[in-house]
Amino acid sequence: MRILVHDYAGHAFPAELSRELASRGHDVLHACASSLQTPRGDLVRSEQDSENFLAVQVEMDRRYSELKYSFIQRRKLETEYRKRAASLVAEWRPEFVLSGNTPTEVQSGLLEATKAIEGKFLYWLQDIYSVAVERLARKRLPLIGPLVGMYYRRLDRQQFFLSDVIVAITEDFRPILAEEYGASTSKISVVPNWAPIEKLPVLPKRNQWSKKHGIADKFCFLYTGTLGMKHNPDLLLQLALHYREDDAVRIVVISEGIGADWLRQERRKHRLNNLLLLPYQPFTSLPEVIASGDVLIGILEEEASGFCVPSKVLTYLCASRPILLAVPQSNLAARIVDENAAGIVTPPSHRRRFVEAAVKLHLDRELAAAAAVNGRDYAENTFSIKTIGDRFENILARLDA
Repeated sequence: MRILVHDYAGHAFPAELSRELASRGHDVLHACASSLQTPRGDLVRSEQDSENFLAVQVEMDRRYSELKYSFIQRRKLETEYRKRAASLVAEWRPEFVLSGNTPTEVQSGLLEATKAIEGKFLYWLQDIYSVAVERLARKRLPLIGPLVGMYYRRLDRQQFFLSDVIVAITEDFRPILAEEYGASTSKISVVPNWAPIEKLPVLPKRNQWSKKHGIADKFCFLYTGTLGMKHNPDLLLQLALHYREDDAVRIVVISEGIGADWLRQERRKHRLNNLLLLPYQPFTSLPEVIASGDVLIGILEEEASGFCVPSKVLTYLCASRPILLAVPQSNLAARIVDENAAGIVTPPSHRRRFVEAAVKLHLDRELAAAAAVNGRDYAENTFSIKTIGDRFENILARLDA
């Protein structure tokens, strides 16, 4: 099979899937956007990769990170990217296109280009993009926001109808797709996300990265990943304020963009020497980064729970560290942590309960140690790329029949 995997964001686990499919003899081109301000995976072909694996970063305007919170400017840049991504499909002529983490209008261009070459399109539904756009538009453009939301919902509905398969990452999306978007349940396949566990070994806290940043001998609450419109950085600020007099504790935040910028201002305002802010780290450093945390933190706002599952939690599970989540209980990530006793979940709107849970994981070493082991056990039992590759290959085979 000739397969183009388009992961707009450039995360680690889709790249692992592309490599797995290529190792099985399929010709795979893995594509993502350049210049995005987001955690990135291993996106460069190496000598260890199958000769069937190719990787390319489709050009995205370098100003995107600074303009993405301007609705009009963002749409303009995404429209330009859409043309480049569609051209890639037309030139490489895959039999199948699997595309996820992708803005609605870019996804439309990829779908149209795939149909133009009589290929099959698999919509990899990581989150329901039009819901997020609608909520953002209502806040930023109160007069026309509802109309913008309707436009994007119509686009999503059309894409779900035209896609040959919708690969959803959670069963939670199935009723939303059917009831709100009229998608046929017969074309929905559910494959939960994962983390590339083979590249995320359990490492000691004292490592080169933690020593480099002066936290090897500190108790660290660590957050890594996006801090955008669907996250609440104030929870991290409250944690830093609570521990400001305890020199043995550090709050480490690895992120870029609007949330990180806000925290930087608050750190100066409150003179919080215990709050360490760092930019995104290379994927090769990720095992040492997450090993440096004693408690790993995930955050998701209530309103985002229905259309988003924070994939950072899956990476955290591989680290063998307890997890602290400020995420709605209905979210898949919260259920995984709860059901596997891998940490503590608190409501995202309760600052006091979040800080209390952090203190509990700090002081109750027995609880923290058990949660760490439980999380890694779940990851080892669930994140086999061979099994995941089988599931995707079976979906492709059904389309090819």
